[in-house]
Amino acid sequence: MQRFQSCCCRLLILTMALGSGDQAHVTSARAAETSAARKPHHAKLAPLVARGIAFLAAEQDEDGSYSSFAGTGVTSLITTALLRNGRSPSDPLIARSLAYLQSQVHDNGGIYQPGSRYRNYETCLAILCLVEANRDGRYDLQLKQAEAFVKDLQWDGDEGHDTSSTSYGGAGYGKHNRPDLSNTNYLVDALKSVGNGPDDPAMQRALAFVSRCQNLETEHNDTKFAAKNPDGGFYYTASAGGSSQAGETANGGLRSYGSMTYAGLKSMIYAGVGPEDPRVKAAYRWVQKHYTIQENPGMGDNGLYYYFHTFAKALDAIGTDEVVDETGVKHDWRQELIDEFARRQQSDGSWLNSNQRWLESDPNLVTGYVLLTLSYCRGESTPGN
Repeated sequence: MQRFQSCCCRLLILTMALGSGDQAHVTSARAAETSAARKPHHAKLAPLVARGIAFLAAEQDEDGSYSSFAGTGVTSLITTALLRNGRSPSDPLIARSLAYLQSQVHDNGGIYQPGSRYRNYETCLAILCLVEANRDGRYDLQLKQAEAFVKDLQWDGDEGHDTSSTSYGGAGYGKHNRPDLSNTNYLVDALKSVGNGPDDPAMQRALAFVSRCQNLETEHNDTKFAAKNPDGGFYYTASAGGSSQAGETANGGLRSYGSMTYAGLKSMIYAGVGPEDPRVKAAYRWVQKHYTIQENPGMGDNGLYYYFHTFAKALDAIGTDEVVDETGVKHDWRQELIDEFARRQQSDGSWLNSNQRWLESDPNLVTGYVLLTLSYCRGESTPGN
């Protein structure tokens, strides 16, 4: 935890403790050390990415989509992954997918397949994609409209939920279904990517919902579940009676699990919660206790590749190159992920999960998850993503 706090506060500490000359020396030394340490990452990473992209290039449909039976989300996710791994918006592979997404834009600003129940999910992923592709400002207006659309979907007073409601601030599958941490996690990502800071009202509403999905009693969380399993992790939703995909504890608490804990931790960081906040400290302790790349803690191989993505994105957001687990073992999480993906890559360059839950038997979706995850393994994050 001490290293985590140091990473989060690095610039502030250096500025306060060092003179300008010493600061430059330390910064230069750290940069050289970091660069040297990451060379193995890059050497092993590039072939994995190249083979994954080659697989996806062969899988793209004529209209530029991928797995469109599942809506627009897979296409947005894959296109974002390709852009983050060096492809240009003008690349024909990317251009076709961007044209497909343009064909799914609605007058209300949303970007989703007609009749979709997943409008928040699909539009948020499309926002992340268009932000990556928006290198000449061509999507500025469209992004503003999409931002307004997902903010309108957020559960608040317009849906009859004030700050006392466990649904307040969340996002879910459809206007009238309960909000959940997964959808709210995507909403936070999208809001940040288009420039919404911690003071943005929608971001603060989202933070209220996220805080209530944590197994921790604080001034921000007075749900009935907070004290029943106070391990600092996160579960699926506190709304509508509460639910965890990992099940319940013997006393009626909701079990924390990996993918939601990393999603919750990352969302709190994006919403401006600092390293000294009890919520962040407790979540990071859970990470240290349950650190693994062999499974989605609490869920086994259910949603494993979704877990890998939230794992990498959260640790990248924290700004740490290693995690010290509860036994004191240091983990270079980037290198461990790269090694794990090298072991799991299929002969055709794809990845897939033998567990079909949450569409992870679809190699298009899973390969997109892996390429997104690998983009964080470079240690060169893009703001908002």
